[in-house]
Amino acid sequence: MRSPFPGMNPYLESPALWSEVHSWLIVELARMLNLHITPKYRAAVEKRVYEESILVGVPDISVARQQTDSPLQSQTSTMTLTSPILVELPELEATVERYLEIREVATGEVVTVIEILSHKNKRSGEGRNQYLSKRTKVLSSQSHLVEIDLLRSGKPLPLNYSGTSDYRILVSRIEQRPIAQLYPFNLRDLLPCLTIPLKAGDEEPVIDLNELIDIVYQSAALGLTIDYHQQPIPRLKKADFEWVQSLVTD
Repeated sequence: MRSPFPGMNPYLESPALWSEVHSWLIVELARMLNLHITPKYRAAVEKRVYEESILVGVPDISVARQQTDSPLQSQTSTMTLTSPILVELPELEATVERYLEIREVATGEVVTVIEILSHKNKRSGEGRNQYLSKRTKVLSSQSHLVEIDLLRSGKPLPLNYSGTSDYRILVSRIEQRPIAQLYPFNLRDLLPCLTIPLKAGDEEPVIDLNELIDIVYQSAALGLTIDYHQQPIPRLKKADFEWVQSLVTD
């Protein structure tokens, strides 16, 4: 069963589902790229790992003490035991985020970095900090950057752009920096066909992101996990949800 949407499927954005969707997108995108760029280049799946604190309790060092007689009232004192308050400490959760590197086979040079953003990249915390650090390094290097944001929720990554859109894709080519190409689009739009930059003079592959979403949706049987009669997360405006219902009931 194909995704019922002409472009991005908003139900795939759910935090409960996105980690799986993200993994499928990365692997399938690598497969599609390698059909076109080998043998000179190879798309490799890479990962970064970081730890983020999960607050499972609020530390509290206060203790309750039993009442004792004032030394002004009694010349003898009795030792009392303190009664501790039990608390839970923050735990560290290891997070693994996958991305793609297109490398030149002969030299091992990283020609292009492709990122698909996660929820943690778009909210305050270690995930965003780690990603922004990596992003800065890539933009200061001799590698192209392709940044794909298919999440409506969260804070967009820094960009000198005053417009708004549900989704967006950024392509930063070495030879054009600091200028970059931005592809903003909305829920009802088709996803753009994306030209992936390589070294000058080489034929650049064009990836149909609509095809990518459809392949992942079908291969992972994602339709079996979705109740299209419920609002997605994040919720849609009334008009958009009515449009969704018109698609899924046809």
